[in-house]
Amino acid sequence: MAGPQDAYAQTYREARERFVATAQAAGLLVEAKAHPERGIAGEELAMDVARAGDPNASKLLVLTSACHGIEGYCGSGVQVNALRDTDWQAYAARHGVAVLYVHALNPWGFSHGRRVTQENVDLNRNFHDFGKPLPANPAYAEVHPLLFPDTWPPDAANQQATAAWIAQHGQMAYQTAVSAGQYTHPEGMYFGGSGPTWSNRTIREVLRAHGRRAARLAWIDFHTGLGPNGHGERIFAGPDDAAQVARARRWWDGGGATPVTSIYDGSSTSARLTGMLWASALEECPQAEYTGIALEYGTQPLLQVLDALRADHWLALHPEAPPALRAAIAQQMREAFYTETDGWKQRVWEQARQAMVQAVDGLAAG
Repeated sequence: MAGPQDAYAQTYREARERFVATAQAAGLLVEAKAHPERGIAGEELAMDVARAGDPNASKLLVLTSACHGIEGYCGSGVQVNALRDTDWQAYAARHGVAVLYVHALNPWGFSHGRRVTQENVDLNRNFHDFGKPLPANPAYAEVHPLLFPDTWPPDAANQQATAAWIAQHGQMAYQTAVSAGQYTHPEGMYFGGSGPTWSNRTIREVLRAHGRRAARLAWIDFHTGLGPNGHGERIFAGPDDAAQVARARRWWDGGGATPVTSIYDGSSTSARLTGMLWASALEECPQAEYTGIALEYGTQPLLQVLDALRADHWLALHPEAPPALRAAIAQQMREAFYTETDGWKQRVWEQARQAMVQAVDGLAAG
């Protein structure tokens, strides 16, 4: 008998085929938003969208995967499991909640095994008004030379210099400097872009088409790479607004069993970020009361994950790297964002389903 672990794919192409087939088997139409580039194996890329429920429903739950490309193995598996789960689908329908499944926000990164888009942009730092001044992150300029040594793996001198910076400023300061988002080094890490990416423009189209009839909109965006292995942290995804944070905590905290953290009060494992995905919901669906979280599953210790990202970006800057090193870095990235064990996959699905049910209850109750 197939279990929830069977929903998780080995490649983007397999994940996409499985999502489309499962959505169609559930009786849903799938709209493919074609990406302009090709995948690592030459395959077509797309942001695929399926909606369950009344097209005019006043309550809408959005479930998204692969904002950060390679993290899509996790979110895609959750979406396929949800589409197979008739009890879940009946629960949402019974409460008058339509569910919008958006598969692979960043299909290029998913296919190519990278966290960034084809523009080298961190999609979750790209939602800005680029006609206005962009956030400053002066600390990134300090650490940028440390992040990209001449050779990989880093030599002893680079390792010592990096460790010294962390010892002086602290690990959270290092995490914030690297990951908060930066707009000065297009080739660097966590670059927020110089304009809206394809993925940014496309998810806005989807939200306009499906979200503007909703009075209440909830969003769960699935991520990996922060926190203890297999633990799903519910991170508030919205503006620094006390009422919105309180509503998210009322919906998702499970009476304290599943607390909702926030980048604004320091309770999250995430640094305080800029240009985040949730801004698109506020801007494209202004009529809706919005409530959202990022469900962030842990894989490896933070510095190990950041080193995998350093290696990946270094490799993009060094196309002459030998095949063996390229393969090693690709595997390092995969392990940093996807734990391929049955236990991890099972825990991911159980926590996701719980959060989905909590979202339906919140949408229904107010």
